[in-house]
Amino acid sequence: MADLKEVDVGADGGSASPTTTNRKHANISGMIVKNPGVPIFLSVFLVTLFITAALFTRWVDVSIITARFHQKDILPFEDDETTNNSTSESCPEYFRWIHEDLKPWKNTGITKEMVEKAREKAHFRLIIVDGRLYMEKYNYVFQTRDVFTIWGILQLLKLYPGKIPDLDLMFMCHDWPLIRKADYRDNNTVIPPLFHYCGDDLTYDIVFPDWSFWGWPEVNVKPWVNLTKELEQGNKKKRWKDREPYAYWKGNTYTGKARRDLAKCNSDGKYEWNAKIHHLDWRQGFHDTDVASQCTYRYKIYVEGNAWSVSEKYILACDSMSLFITPHFYDFFSRGLIPTVHYWPIQEHKKCSSIKFAVDWGNKNTKKAQKIGRRGSEFVQNELQMKFVYDYMLHLLTEYSKLFKYRPFITKNAVEVCSCFGKGLVKEFKEISMVTGSSKASPCTMQPPYDDSELQSLLFRKLNLTRQVEVWEASGRV
Repeated sequence: MADLKEVDVGADGGSASPTTTNRKHANISGMIVKNPGVPIFLSVFLVTLFITAALFTRWVDVSIITARFHQKDILPFEDDETTNNSTSESCPEYFRWIHEDLKPWKNTGITKEMVEKAREKAHFRLIIVDGRLYMEKYNYVFQTRDVFTIWGILQLLKLYPGKIPDLDLMFMCHDWPLIRKADYRDNNTVIPPLFHYCGDDLTYDIVFPDWSFWGWPEVNVKPWVNLTKELEQGNKKKRWKDREPYAYWKGNTYTGKARRDLAKCNSDGKYEWNAKIHHLDWRQGFHDTDVASQCTYRYKIYVEGNAWSVSEKYILACDSMSLFITPHFYDFFSRGLIPTVHYWPIQEHKKCSSIKFAVDWGNKNTKKAQKIGRRGSEFVQNELQMKFVYDYMLHLLTEYSKLFKYRPFITKNAVEVCSCFGKGLVKEFKEISMVTGSSKASPCTMQPPYDDSELQSLLFRKLNLTRQVEVWEASGRV
């Protein structure tokens, strides 16, 4: 579950399921939607006329009628500034995982049957046709996760007009990934493509940037475009060597076993684990949870809740050496992080002693610890800019669309979503995160997929670096 403040409230910030199926206007948590009104009879007549002409006059090969669907042409990834023998910048390394996430459908393609199968676990369906966004909502969504996820896609359409292909996808907003690999071992089994915020090694969920990049009003976490600037300023308030020489974490210790165990790492008078763990009681509100003001410790702890945690990027951004308690889930960017380069690995089955060793090591090797903290912060500043968040979305959706074996269409219960603001913090955060116009720069250029040897080498490197830390811990020497 998302870290910082896990609030169990009875509503999702005004989000509502569209109840109309008769093609009327609807309102979804500040997003007005409307019926596309397709002239079906006229379309059928024209298509029939074209096919009849083709068959009797041999204008076209009959095979084109039943051939695999190919996306209509979309605008190339370039603009006036980059067409004169220049190329766009390379995407961050973690973009290459897009190919891995879509690999289950590389040979089969994606059929309408597959997408419909994902509906069983989806909260909503998104359809993009001719650059316009349509939605079907199926289930209740916690807080405003759906509202700000869809808002982000609307901004993508505005940032890169004409470059988003026609799409049809199912999206799930809960914490845990749901498409279990164990359920689809048969080669003839239909694997449903389901978009989600995180994944793990046991599931097929397609990972997509989470809602908090555009704001989390329920806990007053600002959109990423503003928060990164505040975090940068927060880093400057206290030099690293003057920060508290402890490991710090604040959040809901009731969310997940790992967090309940972490709460035991506070000093109790008998044992000193070099940790400061603060439970956040959501019932008292979130007036003291400003993440930009928490960069006052040399070390910050990242621990998963029910699943991944959106706090990961806030922790990395602090210049503190991040202590990652063995993560089991990944979001879209975290697979680009390297242990002992961007963070320090903590053993989950002996958290307290592992945290104590990390802090003792860092306080004795301050230059090395500070360097790890700075690299983590630079990763966030350089490779997790909002531009790259949008570019990741663009490349993922584009690669996804290439797998389609049918032409996406506006379903009968779909309603069009417009860029409407709502009220209160929802409105404020939407205004802050709103894209004002099309991008003047081209999307970054994505690198090719990993070959098997490259991927195995990367995974082995991460494992080897983690084991090296475990060896140091076992020796007890810092």
